[in-house]
Amino acid sequence: MSEQRRSDFTDLLRERREELGLSLREMEARCVDPESGAQAKFGWLSKVENAKPVDAPKVGLLKALSIGYRLPEEILKAAAAAQFFDYDPAADAGVVWSDDRSTRIIVAHVEEMSEEDRRQLADIAETFARRRTQRNGG
Repeated sequence: MSEQRRSDFTDLLRERREELGLSLREMEARCVDPESGAQAKFGWLSKVENAKPVDAPKVGLLKALSIGYRLPEEILKAAAAAQFFDYDPAADAGVVWSDDRSTRIIVAHVEEMSEEDRRQLADIAETFARRRTQRNGG
């Protein structure tokens, strides 16, 4: 077990469980990967939420957490990488992550996209921003 300095993963799980209004026992029952059979056990979840030292989650456990917490695996992986491996997404030029960790965009494969694909993606983002501004009376 490693001692963590960051709390990205801990905060993400605690805050999301509170949003869902579920207990740790309920999360244990929900966090099961049907493919591997991996399950997030109550004791491990409790240690994570209480910032006690635990081993970093393996892939099957991340999938189980994704199912139980209704979060994309990529969000969980990034938070786990930050907490357990001291990887800071903010320092990675290929990652944009909002302050509240609710939105994460990885642009590592942007070079693989055609110019048309990038243009369409930019149009979607601009349309979304315009609509939000209009809704907010701006």
